[in-house]
Amino acid sequence: MAEDDQLTVTFAALADPTRRAILERLAEGEATVGQLAEPFDLSLPAVSKHLKVLQKAGLVEQGRQAQWRPCRLRAEPLQEVAVWMSRYREFLGESFDRLDAYLKDLQRPSGGEET
Repeated sequence: MAEDDQLTVTFAALADPTRRAILERLAEGEATVGQLAEPFDLSLPAVSKHLKVLQKAGLVEQGRQAQWRPCRLRAEPLQEVAVWMSRYREFLGESFDRLDAYLKDLQRPSGGEET
C-alpha cells in the first residue's frame, strides 16, 4: 500500500473519538474486548466493529491465549503519522511563534499599541 493510502486509512481510523479512546487504553497494555468495552455505553459487537477498523489500519492486533483474544497496540502506523507530521513542524513552530507575539502585543497596557 502506498504511504498516502496507509496514512488515509490511519487517519480515518483515528477520526473517531471512541477508537482514539480505545488506543489510549491499549497504550497502557493489552486488554480483551470486554475490558475495552467497559468505559463505553456500547455493545460488544459495536466495540468489535471499532476494533476491526483499527486492525485494518494496522493500529491494533489480537493475539490468542487459550479462549482469550487480547488486543494490543501496534505503534508502526502512528510512527508513520509522526514522520508525516514532522514535515510541518517548522511551519507549526513559526505559526505558534507568531501567535505568541500577537498575544503578547494584545496584553500590553496600551491595548496593543506602543507608546
